[in-house]
Amino acid sequence: MNANTLFGPLWLSVQLAAITTIVLMIVATPIAWWLARTASRWKPVVQTTVALPIVLPPTVMGFYLLILLGPGGAIGSWWVELTGNALTFSFLGLVIASCLYSLPFAVQPLVVAFESLGQRNLEAAWTLGASRMDAFFSVALPLSVRGYLSAVVLSFAHTLGEFGVVLMVGGNIPGETRVISIAIYDQVNHSTIWLHISCRHCYLSWPSSRCSQCSISTDGGKRDECRQRHSRSLCVATRRVRT
Repeated sequence: MNANTLFGPLWLSVQLAAITTIVLMIVATPIAWWLARTASRWKPVVQTTVALPIVLPPTVMGFYLLILLGPGGAIGSWWVELTGNALTFSFLGLVIASCLYSLPFAVQPLVVAFESLGQRNLEAAWTLGASRMDAFFSVALPLSVRGYLSAVVLSFAHTLGEFGVVLMVGGNIPGETRVISIAIYDQVNHSTIWLHISCRHCYLSWPSSRCSQCSISTDGGKRDECRQRHSRSLCVATRRVRT
């Protein structure tokens, strides 16, 4: 993979990860604050729903999102009627899928950070006349910087390396949905196939009298020598590519 073919998917992945992280910080903050402060009976249900992407395999979740965001799905059909464009196999569809898939990696660090604040600091701000919103931005938010830093790093890294969800929802469209993980997967598959063809080329050249790869005469007993040499090369080369 040369620099030209690498830069496009890498830049697209960085854009996707950055946008997803920003959206997740906005969406995950109220969810995490509610989970950290509430005693509602619905709290376990919301916690389980938020953590569901960790349990589901990426391809399974990608398949569910493909149905949901597709032109015949509940969200996809509404979007098609509204804009005339499909969410699937588009960059916007990748952003939505990535936000849902990386949601627990943004919510859980924030929940831990908000739970560690305690009640005393917020009560002190309230007694000084601060509203709940003002107390959150002036007291809770500055004290939760480490939690936000962990959430940003985990969300960005998880989005940058995801494969199954983006492949199912976005496909492999160069310049639009082909992220770095899919580009690397395509390159590895192409290299493995090329090695198989290259190392087996000597068999295709038979019944000629000379191997086109190593120039060994394939007459008599040397044919077996040529076959063994290229069989070992195939195994070693294929193992190196796959590892």
